[in-house]
Amino acid sequence: MSLSPEEASALTLLLKAQSKNIVLGVCKEGFVHRNGKVPELVIATTAKSLDIQPAEAQKLFQAVSHIIRTVLYEGISSAPNIAELFPADFHENLKGLLAGTIAKCLPEWKSHTLKNEVSLPRLVDFDWRVDMKAASDSVNRMTQPTCLVQLKVEDAATSTQEIPRTKAITVEFTKETLDTMLDGLGKIRDQLSSVARST
Repeated sequence: MSLSPEEASALTLLLKAQSKNIVLGVCKEGFVHRNGKVPELVIATTAKSLDIQPAEAQKLFQAVSHIIRTVLYEGISSAPNIAELFPADFHENLKGLLAGTIAKCLPEWKSHTLKNEVSLPRLVDFDWRVDMKAASDSVNRMTQPTCLVQLKVEDAATSTQEIPRTKAITVEFTKETLDTMLDGLGKIRDQLSSVARST
């Protein structure tokens, strides 16, 4: 998905940047606010640093955020491939600067995106022990070995300001249920290995 003429025109406002750090800052703010409204203070600061109007800065951030969303969604990772999203007649030096800046920031942005996306609880640790459990019936009393497995699970954060909570869940297995689970886990391991070899 290439840039529209209006977005390409907005990006050329970066030609007024007096340093590469200003371009980097615009790209980083574009990533942070890619799915929401850019704060007025950020718009005003950017407009002042580029000597443009706030309305122009707003359009600039819309264009930057669009290209960043496209790169993340389509899994583009190299500067040459990012450069292909720009129109053929786009300013060559600015194209190279933007493509290089975005490619350099991508590893950090991808890591941040993965950490903050909606996800299932995550296993962070586990412990286990074998215990003897008393069992009785109408005829006699005996002891049976059981396995107690404690899973430490980290809940998914519901916001970027929240520290995920960790909770412990203890599960009891008899030898039979443990054998069944281990057999199932073995099949899962084999399937994951097969998928990994084919990619």
